[in-house]
Amino acid sequence: MTLARSSSAAAHVSNAIDPSMVVSHKFPEVTFAYDERDVALYALGVGACNVDAADEKELQLVYHRNGQSSIKVLPTFVSLFTVKKGNELGLDVPGLQYDPKHLLHAQQYMEIHRPIPSRAIVTNKIKVSRLHDRGKAAVLELETLTTLEGSGQVLCMNRSTIYLRGAGGFSNSSQPFSYATSRVTFPDYTPSAVYEDCTQKSQALLCGLAGYFDPLHSDPVIAQAAGFSHPILPRLGTLGFVIRVVMRSFCNMEPTTVKSISCLFLHHVYPGETLVTEMWPEGQRVYYKTKVKERDHAVLSGCVTQPHFFISVK
Repeated sequence: MTLARSSSAAAHVSNAIDPSMVVSHKFPEVTFAYDERDVALYALGVGACNVDAADEKELQLVYHRNGQSSIKVLPTFVSLFTVKKGNELGLDVPGLQYDPKHLLHAQQYMEIHRPIPSRAIVTNKIKVSRLHDRGKAAVLELETLTTLEGSGQVLCMNRSTIYLRGAGGFSNSSQPFSYATSRVTFPDYTPSAVYEDCTQKSQALLCGLAGYFDPLHSDPVIAQAAGFSHPILPRLGTLGFVIRVVMRSFCNMEPTTVKSISCLFLHHVYPGETLVTEMWPEGQRVYYKTKVKERDHAVLSGCVTQPHFFISVK
């Protein structure tokens, strides 16, 4: 995706961002532990067992069944690593000035390098991978590489694309620029599967217990100040809902089948709304689009890839 700046934007250079300071900033490494309780809370936060508490496929995400030595971990659990201390989307980075009310989490990309353990001590290594001037806005890309404590093996990588409205105009360059994008070209035929998943009224609070701590998702006063009628679901929480549905439909709820996940965020979701996800499997990929049924708004889209063959819909 190529984004060209307007001539008027290029003529005005803002002092709000010092790109050399931002890109060269060294984040401290962050080491933390998680266990099966965190994994189970996350699964409940993104809708596991919402419909049927005895569901065989989803119960394995929260409970030991049939001799399981550990519960299974949804691949989107690793998105929680990006909101650990030192890597919140609202960043205090030297040379980066912006209005927090104008921050928008635009895209997310994850790579899973090895099976995710249900308990571990891990370390985040964080960097600014890209910074772009879009004239009226700045686009910041944060990359989080997570390694296993002790072995140093790479567990996963997250890339978060953040859109900062009103923070552009810091560059004199008139050259077009591009940034990594999760936009995909969808097949032109009827989706192979469509799944409706109703969120609960308490879903945003459950997401908060899972680790997405932000008053925008729990405090009505703060949500209204931000322009919403009431608290909204975390965008990464909504993504967790959708990827769980993709795995249920095509991967037999087996986390090790997922290699990477890309997502473009389009709109917010209110707790209690119904998510309708359309899916198209092609080779080693499943493309997906999700909308809110009640308001007929597209909320996100993207692609899931896996290193093995897909399991047919049942």
